[in-house]
Amino acid sequence: MVNESTRLSAQDWARVALKAIADGGLAAVAVEPLARTLGVTKGSFYAHYRNRDELIAAALAEWVHHAEEGLAEFAVIADPAQRLRELLTAVLRTVQPLAPSVHLSLLGDRNDPRVRDAVRRVNRARLDMLASTYRELGLTPDRAASRARVAYAAILGLSHLTQTDPDAPRPAALADEAAAVFLTS
Repeated sequence: MVNESTRLSAQDWARVALKAIADGGLAAVAVEPLARTLGVTKGSFYAHYRNRDELIAAALAEWVHHAEEGLAEFAVIADPAQRLRELLTAVLRTVQPLAPSVHLSLLGDRNDPRVRDAVRRVNRARLDMLASTYRELGLTPDRAASRARVAYAAILGLSHLTQTDPDAPRPAALADEAAAVFLTS
């Protein structure tokens, strides 16, 4: 909880809205419950945003930024095989069983143009990273793009299973298996 005298930033509101989206999609973004979560009055919200739509746009922008920023740490790994292994491992090992996911929650709101754009941007950044890595591993551009799509689909599927199935194998075991599969030619 935030002390009422503590000044929240617009980013604080966007982050709590993003957590609400992960928990329940866009419908979960409501000013009064978010203010309670932050331990402030809704007046704090209006110091930063005119309305809920602005907050949703800011939360989605925060998600896109976080996703792109997260990829940057892998882009600096010179060895493409190690980059791919570490990327797969990081994604699957950081997923907590039954934990909410922004990406999965947004699928329920995929008809909203703001959501479509944010998901498209995140998907594009992730696919570009994977395709580039596969090109560096020696695949042709077309084959690298295809392999990137299959690997990304598997990552999303494994992430979904890890988050929704309490009996799923440990994320570390899934990461090791995924790395073995997606590092073969």
